[in-house]
Amino acid sequence: MRIGRTLPPAAAPLCGEDLWHGLAGAFSPERSLRALEEEMRRFFGVGHVFLVSSGTGALTLTLMALKSLSPRAEVVMPAYTCYSVAAAILKAGLRPVLCDIDPSTFDFDHELLEQTLNADSLCVVAHHLFGIPSDIERIRALAEARGAFVVEDAAQAMGVESNGRKLGTLGDVGVFSLGRGKNITCGSGGVIVTSSHEIAGAIHRHYRQLESSPRAGALKGLAQFALMAVFIRPLLYWLPAALPFLRLGETIFPRRIPLKRLSGMKAALLRNWRSRLAESNRIRSETATYFSRRLPLRMVAGGAHPYVRLPVLASNPEEKARVLSLSQGRGLGLSVAYPRAIHEIPEMRAVVDGRRFPSARSVAERILTIPTHHWLSEQDKRAIAEACRGLASS
Repeated sequence: MRIGRTLPPAAAPLCGEDLWHGLAGAFSPERSLRALEEEMRRFFGVGHVFLVSSGTGALTLTLMALKSLSPRAEVVMPAYTCYSVAAAILKAGLRPVLCDIDPSTFDFDHELLEQTLNADSLCVVAHHLFGIPSDIERIRALAEARGAFVVEDAAQAMGVESNGRKLGTLGDVGVFSLGRGKNITCGSGGVIVTSSHEIAGAIHRHYRQLESSPRAGALKGLAQFALMAVFIRPLLYWLPAALPFLRLGETIFPRRIPLKRLSGMKAALLRNWRSRLAESNRIRSETATYFSRRLPLRMVAGGAHPYVRLPVLASNPEEKARVLSLSQGRGLGLSVAYPRAIHEIPEMRAVVDGRRFPSARSVAERILTIPTHHWLSEQDKRAIAEACRGLASS
């Protein structure tokens, strides 16, 4: 166990002023929610916004809505991605169908995607993993040819653009996460955006049945947010990181996905979200540029890009383990991202029926991610660059 200054693998900007806004929002929830919805509609240039209690909940609700619009039952997803994607598909009562990835982009292997789509494909969940844009135009062309929807998992890409267009608005419907460690946070939360009236109507039919968070629960969430704001700081992060029951840094397949509306308190915590988001993404871009100049990295989205975490592929699992051990000993915040491909998660083995996805497995065995958030000092960056020198990138 390390005692002393420790970088969190991921973090979003927080400040004391946010807590005051959150407290006010607990007592005027509807006003805070309406204001946030309207701001997000304008920011993303979409017709409809829905605010829910988590990013996983946002994806689950979206899939439930699409299910109500079609008799199809399969959802095509990347074989290497956040475990919550598979969990949301199962929660919605649909069948996950895996497609292997291109390890140089983390996007689908598009030739395999074309082969994977069929007459029972309800939708494709395309992710912008680590904030790296997927080729949504190409995915849409393949999906539309089979009559399938495209859902953008932009949980790690809020405010990120590709060719001048905001990620999350390029498919039929997009979802974002407001969880800790994302581009911005209110502790937990999720956002659904779409310009499709048909999809919005289907989402609304499910959304209106969701419970609102009670005031007591909102105040508890405010207290948790305050603790997070204190202990996410590098001088203190070693304390929660040393508590095994918190399971910080672990990737967990969620067995329960509560579906609730976002609380007014959490909406109010995001009162200055646009400036926080711009600042967060600016710093992430600058940090990525720093590492692109000092390490032999192949930057998938270019050096000056707001990676929520910067992915690096070691040459082999042993090299990955060596660098990770060095990072843990020095408190540098490198992490393993998602340690297994989706088909190797115990909860998914029966679903995939023995199929193998070699590129996804190779990425899972070799990937490390470098923190890009605002808590990195110049000394931290130099230490990370030294620790990672010699790593092979994809």
